[in-house]
Amino acid sequence: MSRTRRAVEFDVVDLGLRASRDARGTPAELLDGYLEDLAALSTTGAQLGAKQLRVRHEAGARAAADGVALRDLIDLYLSATWLAWSSLPGVRDAVGADAVRTVGEAVFRAADAAVTALAEGYEEAQRWSVRREESFRREFVDDLLDGRNVGHLAERAERIGFRLAASNVVAAMRADEPIVVGGEAARNVETAVQLRLGSRDVLIATKDGLLVCVAPALPADVPEEFVRQVSAVMGVEADWRVGLGRAQSGPGGAVRSFEQARYALDIADRLGLPGRLHKAADLLVYQVLLRDSAALADLVGEVLEPLRSARGGVGPLLDTLGAYFACGRVATVCARNLHLGVRTVTYRLQRIRELTGYAADDPGQGFTLQVAVLGAKLLGWPDARS
Repeated sequence: MSRTRRAVEFDVVDLGLRASRDARGTPAELLDGYLEDLAALSTTGAQLGAKQLRVRHEAGARAAADGVALRDLIDLYLSATWLAWSSLPGVRDAVGADAVRTVGEAVFRAADAAVTALAEGYEEAQRWSVRREESFRREFVDDLLDGRNVGHLAERAERIGFRLAASNVVAAMRADEPIVVGGEAARNVETAVQLRLGSRDVLIATKDGLLVCVAPALPADVPEEFVRQVSAVMGVEADWRVGLGRAQSGPGGAVRSFEQARYALDIADRLGLPGRLHKAADLLVYQVLLRDSAALADLVGEVLEPLRSARGGVGPLLDTLGAYFACGRVATVCARNLHLGVRTVTYRLQRIRELTGYAADDPGQGFTLQVAVLGAKLLGWPDARS
């Protein structure tokens, strides 16, 4: 058989187009010399070399970048293999079943190796794309929460589908151990939230050891969903809290909401507030108290300083006052919460009155005591000298 005859019978352009049609229009250019390789090895029996497999690897990466589905890419190669089979020079020249079998083994080993290299290149490109997108989102959230590069935030926000001008809210989770970038907790919470909400404008990232969720103010259930998924990942026994900032609009809104979320966490930690979710909107009274910390320190010192002289120290009396006000000024409930007898509680309250001159059960004096106790917790008194 002449070389011209063989070339006509093995028309790689026609075979590529037919394989493309069979693979739902997957571009024939992705075959990139595969049919020529099959034709050569069908006569030599050699396998695809490192250079040829590298071409397949690159073709897989190119397909991933172009958005071609992996199954369609594999379909293109398998279709090209069976369509070319009868036209391969080695098959046409084979004499007898043993010769055809030998060619078949060589061709299908090559097809197997080619598909493996394609899949490896495709998956590697996908992983790199995911890492690049994750890095882009992390940098965006970092700049968003720091208020950096504000002039470039809009273009970057559009790329990830985040509505920068809308009203957004920030929730921040603090655990006993800092949350690290790429850590298991961060990945699992992000995956769970994205699966539940299916929204690209909900961003999960780490910042200063916190796990942060930036989300549109509406719908309002996003922070609660974030808390649910954090609970599922961290567990109910772990020590963690979530602070929630108020809804803020504009490029600087996320920064303000994030600062409010961190403030809510700090207040909850200082006061030992119960529960997991602490909203900045519910803690504004403490912000008012701290706005004039010097005056608050004066109040704490003036009202509570005499307790330093008590036998057993300040701690038990301060704890009793805090529990007494927390339960609505009911001595029996206070005693139960502190695992003490009622007589012990009433004795301590009486001792506080003797030392400070303020009665906890008096409306006016009790209010002064309560504010002083809150101030002590906020300022770290008595460990921090007023």
